Amino acid sequence: MDQKKIDRINQLARRVKAGEVLTPEELAERDALRREYIDSVKASLTGQLDRAYFVEPDGSRHKLKKKL
Repeated sequence: MDQKKIDRINQLARRVKAGEVLTPEELAERDALRREYIDSVKASLTGQLDRAYFVEPDGSRHKLKKKL
């Protein structure tokens, strides 16, 4: 996600915090941007965990197992 989109999320959040009412279009935009941001963070974390290994005291390594 690029910085422009994050700035837009923050701009909308500041407006709501200041007591302004967002239009239905702005609410939909905010929700879509938030969903995109959350998906981006999840994908990044998943990528990091996919590359993680446990190292046992004997030196052997094994990957993390996914939980259902």
